[in-house]
Amino acid sequence: MLPNPRRRSLLAALSAAAGGTTAVLPASALAQLKLDVPFAPTNFTLIDTMLRIANVTPKDFVVDLGSGDGRINIAAARDWGAPGIGYEIDPALVQESIELAKVAGVSDRVRFTERNLFDADLSKATVVTLYLGVKVNLRVRPKLLAELRPGTRIVSHDFDLGDWKPDLHIRLRDYGSHVYFWWIPARIAGTWTARLDLPGAGTRNHEIVFRQRFQDIDAEVKADGAKVGLRDIRLAGDGLTFIMMEEVDRQFTFRRFFGRVARGTDPKGNTIEGYFRTETEGRRSETPFRMVRTVAAEPGPEGAWTYVRGS
Repeated sequence: MLPNPRRRSLLAALSAAAGGTTAVLPASALAQLKLDVPFAPTNFTLIDTMLRIANVTPKDFVVDLGSGDGRINIAAARDWGAPGIGYEIDPALVQESIELAKVAGVSDRVRFTERNLFDADLSKATVVTLYLGVKVNLRVRPKLLAELRPGTRIVSHDFDLGDWKPDLHIRLRDYGSHVYFWWIPARIAGTWTARLDLPGAGTRNHEIVFRQRFQDIDAEVKADGAKVGLRDIRLAGDGLTFIMMEEVDRQFTFRRFFGRVARGTDPKGNTIEGYFRTETEGRRSETPFRMVRTVAAEPGPEGAWTYVRGS
């Protein structure tokens, strides 16, 4: 890290005050201090862990919100080949990041800009990194849910996202730190229909109602009007898996579904396509399926997915 005389002078003034000497800081220094206090650099072992958990590759675009001295974006570009951008409100830290990127030889792959993180452009992000604190994480959560594409990965150092539980939580005992990981979940809440060709049972019309709280899903299913069991539902980004259980000729049949929200052909995310495996004694087969949403519903909790700029 390059020396920062501004930070040293402020810390010296604070040390003097703590030692009983009255230190009077000018207004300009107080303004700088207000910006400096939240900045606490993440050590490089933690950065490596965060980027590994997010499975960063050269195909990714990493956005660091509150990028400080730029070390996360620089490491992502230098060690994993991933371009990106860091948003930082402190102009001195932005300049420091630019200089450090030059030293690391990654200026052509990373940018740093002086901007409030709530105004950050997330349109290109495939990975977002955070080290912001509890209150700021909760304030930025609606923006992440509203603006990031399903499947985008979020990694946070030490601070979670409230009642949006992480998909993965790792504690690094040697550092007394935590790393939290989430996929942005697709919005699948609502009523879906599918006409399924079921091996051994013919063609049946299914209606599935998904209720959603972030990535947690529960469902009710009917096949030609009769209730069907559904279990082990998992939504990971835009990927959906579940097991459907039906009784056919006094024998329970298990069908394991693997689907993905088909945004390439349906930008609104009202189609899920994939295949299912029929698993019964002496028989295994794979069959394609397609589900279409006929009634959309808002996922919960209320307001979590709606970001109002400036909030």
